[in-house]
Amino acid sequence: MVTNLADLVADAAAERPAHPALVVGDRTLTWSQVEASVDMAAAGFQGLGLRPGDRVALVLVNSAEFVAAYFGALRAGLVAVPVNTGSTQPEVEFVLGDSGARAVVFDRTSAAAVRGAVPGAGGPIRVVVGAPAPGEVAFGSFTGGARVHETDPESLALLIYTSGTSGRPKGAMLTHRALRASVDQVHALANPPVTAGDVVLLVLPLFHIYALNGTLAAVARSAATLVLLDRFDPIETLEAVRRHRVTNIPGAPPMFVAWSTEPGLREAFETVRLLMTGAAPMPAAVLEQISTATGLPVFEGYGLTEAAPGVSSTLVGGRAKPGSVGRALPGVELRLVDDHGEAAEEGDPGEICIRGDNLFSGYWPDGAGGPDADGWYATGDVAYEDDEGDLVLVDRRKELIIVSGFNVYPREVEDALVSHPSVAEAAVVGVPHPYTGEAVKAYVVARPGANISTDELTEHVAGRLARFKLPTIVQVVEQLPHSATGKVAKGRLRESGQ
Repeated sequence: MVTNLADLVADAAAERPAHPALVVGDRTLTWSQVEASVDMAAAGFQGLGLRPGDRVALVLVNSAEFVAAYFGALRAGLVAVPVNTGSTQPEVEFVLGDSGARAVVFDRTSAAAVRGAVPGAGGPIRVVVGAPAPGEVAFGSFTGGARVHETDPESLALLIYTSGTSGRPKGAMLTHRALRASVDQVHALANPPVTAGDVVLLVLPLFHIYALNGTLAAVARSAATLVLLDRFDPIETLEAVRRHRVTNIPGAPPMFVAWSTEPGLREAFETVRLLMTGAAPMPAAVLEQISTATGLPVFEGYGLTEAAPGVSSTLVGGRAKPGSVGRALPGVELRLVDDHGEAAEEGDPGEICIRGDNLFSGYWPDGAGGPDADGWYATGDVAYEDDEGDLVLVDRRKELIIVSGFNVYPREVEDALVSHPSVAEAAVVGVPHPYTGEAVKAYVVARPGANISTDELTEHVAGRLARFKLPTIVQVVEQLPHSATGKVAKGRLRESGQ
């Protein structure tokens, strides 16, 4: 039985030592080579004096070094703390300080932010991929084999910071048990998304749970092949799909939006058998464009960091269904509850509550905000079940706007806005109002070459929504801020004061 998530790599190396594991640029590493790199990383961390339970921050782009450092940290009994490579110096400083990281592994992409956050002696040990500055350790200097560490499956493996809708990020605590359970739940599907013969394209950032556990760990479990890219370019990624004969693509909406306008998509996806998306809602029009252009359905899923990440997928029913995120994965219990904590009426929206071995253990450092005494976790997301029992997301409960006592779900207003032919993207937030408590404010981005008339847009939405849901303020902007996986960063919109 796997007790340490890094055992997945050892098992893959034992089963298929010569099989390609990682393709990174011109480099191809077999599973035996990946296993050796993981063991060296674990030994290197141990050689620095790090002990089980110590936190190691990883501020790395998608690379073979990230894979080695991540699984190496877990093998040594350490807690990995992935950090967004786009973080500023204060953001890196916050995560390092809040997590109490004993070491930080980084590359040239994040060197300035890390070195600024850790200016000298007395802070975390700086381990750099590349040439070290004075006082730093070169990741490439790690040698030797790791000392055996017996792992309790309930010990902390991953501390991953969630952006939240406001305030400081919080570290979600995920154990080896939770991480492995999520991988196994997806693998238990009648048609698992990753099998031994698959070649999986991963351009989503490994500092995000969707890529880290939803994809990397799944590939290791099946001893499949991972084509790893460090940035998304629509033309370059399509070339990688052709060259490496990719079979599976887990993506996020911005990727599919960019691909939908590229010619020759069907030819590029000739070897692809499975397209998946998650992390943010996918516009129905884009789903239709991709399916028409490639002949492939796009399966959608729903998950969150606290669930490591899988909750539901249209893969469960075996049929892509635009507008739905499917049914609960095997081993995940799901229920919808109303504002009083009671089961939502059939067909009515309710907050998604989940239970399963994949759930986190609360937020760092004391486990606050985790599952209740019965194992249920309230996600803050609102959905309803359609007449076939599939889940349809409505919105974030925390982003609910209350106008004169009536609930307004931003997603519903955003859908109405983007149905206008001149609107490329929209984001809706609540703003204070002296009479109604809150009012609806919309930010909209025009399609190329289009001019947006706010009066016309308001009239368009008025034909689709009740009066109290209509935006009272419509602001046209050049672009919306996004997270690494394509979600609109509404917190940044609010902070900007636009």
